Amino acid sequence: MTHPHPTLSAIVITRNEAHNLHDCLQSMHGLVDEIIVVDSQSTDATVAIAQQHGAKVAQPADWPGFGPQKNRALNLATCDWVLSIDADERVTSALAAEIKQVLQTGALDVAYKLPRLSSYCGKFIHHAGWQPDRVLRLFKRGTAKFSDDLVHERVVTQTHVLPLRHHLLHYSYLNFSQVLSKVDAYSSASAKQAYARGKRSSVTGALGHGAWAFFRTYVIRRGFLDGAHGLALSISNAETSYYKYLKLWQMQQAEEAADQAAT
Repeated sequence: MTHPHPTLSAIVITRNEAHNLHDCLQSMHGLVDEIIVVDSQSTDATVAIAQQHGAKVAQPADWPGFGPQKNRALNLATCDWVLSIDADERVTSALAAEIKQVLQTGALDVAYKLPRLSSYCGKFIHHAGWQPDRVLRLFKRGTAKFSDDLVHERVVTQTHVLPLRHHLLHYSYLNFSQVLSKVDAYSSASAKQAYARGKRSSVTGALGHGAWAFFRTYVIRRGFLDGAHGLALSISNAETSYYKYLKLWQMQQAEEAADQAAT
């Protein structure tokens, strides 16, 4: 069905995002016509908050990974256009006005990248590989989908991609407890993905990857210009890389032990 004015669906995947979700959905008030939330069995007030904002909520029983889960949300969208947003992200009023403007132009077969400004434990980071950070999030429904990656998924499209000017705000790490939790979660998912693709590692290899991740973030990508927060971010990047390859090595050990037991 063709609408006289383009309509916009927001899609969000969640798990225990009660501390984030209200601000996320509130930031899109007056911008989107539909909110789709696909929740991964949250045990907090995430679903209730989503429903308070009029979202359509689905709760599949399994967790297939970030890419497949976002494709589930995408498949539930019904509007002309889709805005993919994470619960820890916020649409500024300037970005909302810009999105409304580009949709009203009636552009066909165009997707848009949003410049994202991310916060690390209370400070917005301007270096360390976090800037520039342009994320493809706005596209016409039916012209794009998400990759099947378990983590670090991306939007795949054959359409022309244009940049927007105003920032999407990303409150990625509120505190260091959250940093540690995400280091564990992301390193595990990345290790599983690498293992499935046939990659292998060792303890010394894990150490090397961790050291390189620190050097790349702090020196090459100039994380030192973000002060103490840049140093802390570089260390947590190193930890994520180190534990990814250490967990990959552990998977190899388990596989070898199983093979020996079978012979």
